[in-house]
Amino acid sequence: MKTEKKKLNFNSRSDYSYNCNFTFQAGLSKVHKSSPSPDNISCIMLLHLTTESQTNLLYLFNRIWNEQCFPSSWQEAIIIPIPKPGKDITNPLNYRPIALTSCLCKLLEKMINHRLTHFLETKNLLSPFQSGFRKGRSTLDNILALETDIRLAFLQRKHLVAIYFDIEKAYDRTWRYGILKDLYDSNLRGNLPIFIENFLRLRRFRVRLASEMSDYFIQEEGVPQGSILSVTLFILKINNVLNRLPLSVKSYLYVDDLRIFCTGMNMNCIQRQLQTAINNISQWSDDNGFTISASKTAAVHFCRKRNLHLDPELKLNGVSIPFLKEIRFLGVVFDNKLSFLPHVMQLRKKCEKSLNILKVLSTTSWGADRPSMLRIYKATILSKLDYGCQIYGSARKSILQKLDPIHHAALRLCSGAFRTSPVQSLYVDCFEPALNYRRQMLSLHYYFRIKSKYI
Repeated sequence: MKTEKKKLNFNSRSDYSYNCNFTFQAGLSKVHKSSPSPDNISCIMLLHLTTESQTNLLYLFNRIWNEQCFPSSWQEAIIIPIPKPGKDITNPLNYRPIALTSCLCKLLEKMINHRLTHFLETKNLLSPFQSGFRKGRSTLDNILALETDIRLAFLQRKHLVAIYFDIEKAYDRTWRYGILKDLYDSNLRGNLPIFIENFLRLRRFRVRLASEMSDYFIQEEGVPQGSILSVTLFILKINNVLNRLPLSVKSYLYVDDLRIFCTGMNMNCIQRQLQTAINNISQWSDDNGFTISASKTAAVHFCRKRNLHLDPELKLNGVSIPFLKEIRFLGVVFDNKLSFLPHVMQLRKKCEKSLNILKVLSTTSWGADRPSMLRIYKATILSKLDYGCQIYGSARKSILQKLDPIHHAALRLCSGAFRTSPVQSLYVDCFEPALNYRRQMLSLHYYFRIKSKYI
């Protein structure tokens, strides 16, 4: 690209707070257990270093930081392909890459990422509608915002048309020069952006299958897999897409999950506004090296009006966007009437499969004890029932009651109670509340967490 011919000069005053040396305490607080790296140095080894060795390691980090160099071995990664469930394993596209990189580099990345995110947050450089991998935010923020917007449209007897975009291989196709340009435009200078520039340069990897290793391949574009710094850089790069939308079109981002919507009484007006937004997003993706998958992009028309009304005709790169009756958004299924019946039925089916684990482990001759069974239940089933319950808990009582048999069957297996035992006795015996009370409790927890952010 012609744009890349313009050299970005990050050399400037280095007395900014984000360019200072790292401290001993900061280094220790960032060490976590992880997979071994290609150099056979694991994070567990770093945790057991002596005080003198840790001080020497921090001295090494500060030299890399101040001398603006980057070890070549840290630019290498070993890729382990993991097949996607239910996909054709003979197709290389149906594998997820797991990247093993240097644990020493990961430690330094975490320390630098803390400074980068602090800079971006304090300068308000990230969109308030981006909830991915940001402190104090979660997927529930975007899911709840969507439900609130839909219910508001229902109350006002309006149409709400939402479009869900799919970015093909988002991480692998991220434009590196575009990331550096965004850092430059954010007025970052000195050691921090120069480290990121060296971090992205000359990346290469090998693929490991069983005990066999492939030759080295050069990663021309994209951010490195398995890096905490890559997530922040990707969020910064995709952040600008929200600035291309008309004022009448709202949007929400969770990392690369982009959703836009428009409400109104007139469907023709909604169609014009959304088509303008689609064209702008398509142009933005072309300018920044991304590809929007037209085949995986879908739309839903949320409406409770009984009279006949046609869905708007929307196109992405000349391909018509299909309208669905329901769609999964960040793990929660939204149907066009917002009944949450499809979500509850899919959730019940998924939990019924997990019940088989408890059935196997509840054998009287060699099975697990009650505390262990309850822990397994909470990890494999109750966690699924809890996720998104603040949103789907607004469904009708008759729909929510379809999940109660799962809860009761699991408690019977954990406690060893008879099938004729009253439900209330199960709650008392296992110290577990009914699902409706648990949903209310989790909703209150989420409410107070939101309130505490603005106190």
